[in-house]
Amino acid sequence: MTIFEALRQEHEIQRDLIDKLVKTEGKTDERKKIFKELRHELEIHADAEERFFYIPLIEKDMTQEKARHSVAEHHEMDELIEQLEDTEMDASNWLKIAKDLEHQLIHHLDEEEHEVFQMAGKVLTEKQKTDLAKDYNSYIEKNR
Repeated sequence: MTIFEALRQEHEIQRDLIDKLVKTEGKTDERKKIFKELRHELEIHADAEERFFYIPLIEKDMTQEKARHSVAEHHEMDELIEQLEDTEMDASNWLKIAKDLEHQLIHHLDEEEHEVFQMAGKVLTEKQKTDLAKDYNSYIEKNR
């Protein structure tokens, strides 16, 4: 398995969770459960991705700018998560913030898969691609 395959698997989990979250209503147990799960997935994914994907890319001239941009997007999503935590789940603007998060997340995942992966494929060796996947997956499993 390469780092790209490992990340795509996690991206599918995130797409599924954000889709489910924006379909929930009010202050329900379902909304609380899905939000908690999504928040945790995004947190461990961002930590692992920054360590085992973006740090190696920041070291390369060709991918440095894209990698920094993606890390900045992680911080933007963190801020939206904080806004959701600070807003009552049954408040009218909670769903608007969740939809902003959905938009940001889908944009981020698509950009990674269609732009960053292609650039990274050119600068990482085959051994790096598989070693990074192992490190990434073990971090995810340990923190899930």
